[in-house]
Amino acid sequence: MKIITKAIMKKVPKLMTQSEGKTEDLMLYIKLFTPWTNWTWYIAEADFSTGECFGLVEGFEKEFGYFNLNELMEINGPFNLKIERDINFEPKKYMDLIKR
Repeated sequence: MKIITKAIMKKVPKLMTQSEGKTEDLMLYIKLFTPWTNWTWYIAEADFSTGECFGLVEGFEKEFGYFNLNELMEINGPFNLKIERDINFEPKKYMDLIKR
């Protein structure tokens, strides 16, 4: 499965288009996760030509920040597991996500 399709790329806003707004209004479009740990990345904005993304990262802490998609795709977990995209994730506002 391809992690990021062309259709998904069209939906995700370009970098710096919503990161300056209110946190509660931030839309999260893609959910990536490691199947072998509890780390999760939610992409709110991206420049897919460089791999640079802005969004919510859940790991040891929950925080907003920048991360590089290309670097994430290079991670190898146990048994050669890779980062995966949650194919059932529907875009949602940050405030709706934290209510779960």
